[in-house]
Amino acid sequence: MVLTTSAGLLFFVGSMQSAMPQVLPTVYEAGHFYAVPETRDGRRLKLLVDSGGGGSGGMYWISKAAAQHLHLKPIACTADGQHLPVAHLPEYRVGLGLPPPVKTPCGQALLVFPQAGSNYDGQLGAGYLPGRTWTFDYPAHRLTLEGDAWRPSPAAHRTALGFPHEANGALASGFARITIRVDGQPLDMLLDTGASSYPTPAAARASGTPTVQGEGVTSYITTSTLERWHKVHPNWRVLENADEKVAARPLRRIIEVPEVEIANWSVGPVWFTEQPDQAFHQYMAQMMDKPTEGAVGGNVFGHFVMTIDYPREAAYFYCVSGCKPVAPATSAH
Repeated sequence: MVLTTSAGLLFFVGSMQSAMPQVLPTVYEAGHFYAVPETRDGRRLKLLVDSGGGGSGGMYWISKAAAQHLHLKPIACTADGQHLPVAHLPEYRVGLGLPPPVKTPCGQALLVFPQAGSNYDGQLGAGYLPGRTWTFDYPAHRLTLEGDAWRPSPAAHRTALGFPHEANGALASGFARITIRVDGQPLDMLLDTGASSYPTPAAARASGTPTVQGEGVTSYITTSTLERWHKVHPNWRVLENADEKVAARPLRRIIEVPEVEIANWSVGPVWFTEQPDQAFHQYMAQMMDKPTEGAVGGNVFGHFVMTIDYPREAAYFYCVSGCKPVAPATSAH
């Protein structure tokens, strides 16, 4: 999750699948997918594929520096009384491009934000991904935009996703809520393919988190839930001063949860990185259908081929390794 989106921008999201599946050009680093499209003149972008990240109006975004590097022309575009910082899409090489946005108020365009992360140029985020069906094959490191004929594997487990909606039924945002279970209790979480950790060297060794340039993969949990878990289960490992993502002191803690249930699969152990309550109870709650207790990231998804079916508001999990089926919960939440 990289919170560079603006809650004030509209999400214009349609429902449109392509006829044929399209495998995106990607690299996979420390639990994250990065799209690496190439322009006709040989320039390459590196875009974090982040279902919990920024974007709006059906568009993905790149940094101002990347837009200047590609010599992209800005577009004058206003939606709902707001000026949107957009530019023309790059011209990509055949077979090395990205699916165009489904529907935007600015035509075939992308957003231009002031800056990106230290190791990427922008994001395919919650403004761009909805409206279609995407398969994140974590073990094979392959990302596919599914076509009209896609059907889930009979061995995959389905779980419903929650989204906020406008009065006319359209999505109000593309941030998906998914329910997991920890210690027998349901937890509403953000589905976040971009959840990142910045473990200290000692924490990386203790947790076994692989990193690239200091960045790894994680799931997030609010301080209040971490405290509750630690009180009930003092044997669950907690590492102090473990994550250097923010400059605040003390550094964030991480906690090891022995087992997490997702879509009636059990995986574990799973490390969660502490986040302040207000990040999810207040900030993200503005853009979701209900408040969440954190985010589920690639350290959970890494066991699966995961398909996010945005039009049907569901996700499918096909177990590849390190997971086992569990009986569905007997009560609805």
